[in-house]
Amino acid sequence: MPKISIITVNLNNAVGLDKTIASIVDQFYKEFEYIIIDGASTDGSVDIIKKYSNKITYWISEPDKGIYNAMNKGIKKASGEYCIFINSGDTLSDDQVLSRFIEGDNDCDICYGNCAFKTQKGLRVQEFPTKLTFYWMFTEYLSHPSTFIKMQLFDRIGKYNEELKISSDWEFFLLAIGKHNASVCHLNAVIAVIEEGGISSSPRFSSLVKEEREQIMLKHFPFFFTDYQALYHYYENSFFLRTKRMIKKSIGWKRTY
Repeated sequence: MPKISIITVNLNNAVGLDKTIASIVDQFYKEFEYIIIDGASTDGSVDIIKKYSNKITYWISEPDKGIYNAMNKGIKKASGEYCIFINSGDTLSDDQVLSRFIEGDNDCDICYGNCAFKTQKGLRVQEFPTKLTFYWMFTEYLSHPSTFIKMQLFDRIGKYNEELKISSDWEFFLLAIGKHNASVCHLNAVIAVIEEGGISSSPRFSSLVKEEREQIMLKHFPFFFTDYQALYHYYENSFFLRTKRMIKKSIGWKRTY
C-alpha cells in the first residue's frame, strides 16, 4: 500500500496546531509519516509538538523564508509515495480520510477532494469539479489540504517557487496539469476542514494574487497571456455583476418585509 507523507507548516498558531495534530494522529490508517515544519514559533507551539513527539516522524523549529520555503523543507524530508499539506489550523474531516484514500482506486498524480470552510455560521462545503478545465484553473485553485500529490511530480516539475508570496501552489498545479499532463482524479468526499480567512482568500491580497498570476502566465504561457487577461477581466466583471444582483435582491427582500 502506498505510504503517505503528511506535512504541517506552522508559525505561532499553537491552538490551531493542536487541533491539526490531533486530527492526524487519530487517523484509523496508520501507515503514514508525519512531518512538522515550524518557523521558530514563540507562542508555545513547540510545546504542543513535543506533546505529540512520539507520533511525529520528523519536526524542526527554525526561522524560514516564508510558507513556501517551509513547505519545501517538508518535501525534502518526505519519503512517501504521496504527500498532503495539512497546515496549522486545518484538520482532516474525520478519522477515516486516509483509509478511504488508500482503499480507493487512486493512482493519479494529483488526487483532489472537496473541502469545508469553517465560518462563524458553520461549515461551508466547497465541491470541486470532477473534470478540471483550463478555464477553471485560470480562475480558481485547488485546495492544498484536500489534495494528495504524488511525490514524483516534484522531481518532474520542481518544488514550490519561493519568490512568490501567495500563488506558488497555483503555479505548481497549473504547470503539473496544463504543461506536464499530470493525471488527476476527483475524490468525491470532504477531505479537510479549513479555517476561513487564509491569506490567499482574503480580499486584501486580491491585487497581489492578480499580479503574481500574471507573472506566472508571462513566464510559462506567454502565448496565452493576452487571452488570460481578457478571461480574467471577463471573470472579474461577471463576479461583480452577480454580486450587485445579489445585493439588489437582498435589499428588495428587506424592503418587502
